[in-house]
Amino acid sequence: MRSSFSPAGTECGGNADSRARPRADTAEERKNFEERGYLILPALLPPPFLARLVPEVDRWMDEGLRDRSIACSTGPEAGARPPVLELELPAHGELLTYPPLMAVLADVMGGTFAHHHLHSQRQGVTDSGKPWHHDHEPNDLGDRSLPMVHALHYLGGLDEAVGSLAVLPGSHREDVPKDFRAALGTTALPGETVIDRLPRGSTVLINSAVFHARRPARSPVAGRNRYFVDASYCRTGARWQPVKPYWRYMLARARELGLDRGKWPELFDERHFTEFPGAVGR
Repeated sequence: MRSSFSPAGTECGGNADSRARPRADTAEERKNFEERGYLILPALLPPPFLARLVPEVDRWMDEGLRDRSIACSTGPEAGARPPVLELELPAHGELLTYPPLMAVLADVMGGTFAHHHLHSQRQGVTDSGKPWHHDHEPNDLGDRSLPMVHALHYLGGLDEAVGSLAVLPGSHREDVPKDFRAALGTTALPGETVIDRLPRGSTVLINSAVFHARRPARSPVAGRNRYFVDASYCRTGARWQPVKPYWRYMLARARELGLDRGKWPELFDERHFTEFPGAVGR
């Protein structure tokens, strides 16, 4: 199954205007998300916002800030504080609690939730994709009924020059390791949905336990970079395992910067997390 979106007045090359996306029936949205495990929000981010986000992604990549962030998480500098956090980039910080996004999250989460992590990346035209995987992190109760949700933001949209996202609807009901299907690479699977055409500024909300794969561009010669930001949120009610050793510092900076906009007091509260595995968590 393929999913393509080109709203009136909009092509994958650019949004028509910055008006707020009209909400569908929220009960139907929630039902679809619970059953399928994902929800597509075409052109959620308006052009003026994208014009601020894209240069920040370029800076993150070109100045080596992403590499330093990785080194402070899993490399020789593990446990050190990176020079810059993704959420300290102004537009990225705003994206975390972008009001139209938060409205949908509040509906599909079914209760209060916390911010788990934020990643930003520019994937080149020679990117080979990413095999089937899921991104669900454990909580201390082992309660998979508490959702973790990733907001996958495609700043430049998706098309044949950028690549596609394949998802396996309903796979969030399985209790299997992240790499359970990794040996399959990015090959097509029975029952998959391929999201291969989205306008600029589109977001895919996905239950983090849903298996998905990043497929490379079908036309790499005429390809363009994929600007991609993903933000993860987890339902309160258990303590979640962090993925960055400097997670306390990250949450503290978010509070200092007022990223909760005075509306989301649980979002950056460290009581919703366990210690980082090992001795380097800070």
